Amino acid sequence: MSVPLRPISRQELAKKIAHRIPEGSYVNLGIGMPTQIGNYLPENAEIMLHSENGILGMGPAPPEGKEDWDLINAGKQAVTLLPGGAFFSQTDSFAMMRGGHLDICVLGGFQVSQTGDLASWHTGEHGAIPAVGGAMDLAVGAKKTFVMMEHLTKNGTSKLVEQCSYPLTGLACVAMVFTDLGIFEITPAGFMVIELFNDMSIDEVQAVTAAPLSLL
Repeated sequence: MSVPLRPISRQELAKKIAHRIPEGSYVNLGIGMPTQIGNYLPENAEIMLHSENGILGMGPAPPEGKEDWDLINAGKQAVTLLPGGAFFSQTDSFAMMRGGHLDICVLGGFQVSQTGDLASWHTGEHGAIPAVGGAMDLAVGAKKTFVMMEHLTKNGTSKLVEQCSYPLTGLACVAMVFTDLGIFEITPAGFMVIELFNDMSIDEVQAVTAAPLSLL
């Protein structure tokens, strides 16, 4: 009988990613799960958060009831602005993204291939609404692209694959993948395991992963 998987929560995963972002970085947190990372960045760390709708210097989410709905991120969530933060046109924001001025972007994903290809905007399912947004610009414009996602779909299908079957967001653009089962680096040899959570073994995680995993 197979052993049940032991995933961590989205909040725990956001904390793990937050503590892997170096001080001094300029970072974009994509719509969806990645926005939670901003709530767990080390206090007083000089990390500048960028939003593609035109903000640099975002702080954590405001307390409930203290939202300023004139100050929102690209996902239409209320945010705060740290001292020295700025807002500007979307044209300037995309120039930052496309010009290589962001150190890291963290995006959600539907699939990541063993060569670092990313599919994040459409699954082809009936009724699904395609939503690219700025993901294509971020995936290829940032110096490093991280992907934060569940390891499996709701149907139990692996999101780590040998080759993406969904429409691509970017080719060979992903540096690291953070799932609720572990952290994986994209290397010339494919997915390299950096960390597995809750004492899971590589055999347990490999059994639900549609691409080969290797250890350091």
